[in-house]
Amino acid sequence: MCLITFDYRPDSRFPLRLVANRDEFYRRPSAPLAAWQEAADIIGGRDLEAGGGWLAVHRRGRFAAVTNVRDPALKVSADTPSRGHLVREALECADLAGWLRTLADGDGWRYAGFNLLAGEMGRLWHLHRGRDRLVLGIVSPGVHGLSNAGLDTPWPKLIKARQGVVEALRRNRWPDDALAALADADPAEDDQLPDTGISLELERLLSAPFIIGEHYGTRAMSWLEWDAERAVIRLGERRFGPGGTYHGEVEEHVALAR
Repeated sequence: MCLITFDYRPDSRFPLRLVANRDEFYRRPSAPLAAWQEAADIIGGRDLEAGGGWLAVHRRGRFAAVTNVRDPALKVSADTPSRGHLVREALECADLAGWLRTLADGDGWRYAGFNLLAGEMGRLWHLHRGRDRLVLGIVSPGVHGLSNAGLDTPWPKLIKARQGVVEALRRNRWPDDALAALADADPAEDDQLPDTGISLELERLLSAPFIIGEHYGTRAMSWLEWDAERAVIRLGERRFGPGGTYHGEVEEHVALAR
């Protein structure tokens, strides 16, 4: 998952509304949004290579999503665990706050760079593992975004996507306007590109909210709406292949345990 933007309102009927793009190599096997076969209370997409996920919810009322941190200077060992496992652990651990503190106290260094967004009713956390930072914070109410740097780092793609959430809420067109912003395949101007230590050509390719490539690109576009009044989380996912080819979509309504 490489781009997430969301509106967090813990005291409202809709405490969390979120859209996200997952960017990945097309050759990496994945399963679409659904209940996980051996963990039916988890609903989300599935990475079939490492067994983790990128965005998922649990029927008891938990949410988790992960993005990587783009930093070629961040070195990790060959036996580093998959960051996708963090999603499942966040959903299934007995004490989410305590588990996150354990990661922030040092366990998070075992993983390659990541951003983890995880929450339950009335509480949402962001954990960032960078080259020399491992920081856990409570997310404040409002509209936020995550890409491959820290929370709300103003990369052009994040600014576009975040504005899409603002417009969707203002016009009462959720999630349509937010998804339209995520579908923007126009790269940023060169003078707006971040410098993350990769080539200029690659920075251009990765600067669009929706990445179109032959071997790597946006494979899933997701949306989420948590309805506290009806105790349900609505999830949707659109899937894409090489060249941005549309491969279908699915929607799930997850009734939460009361």
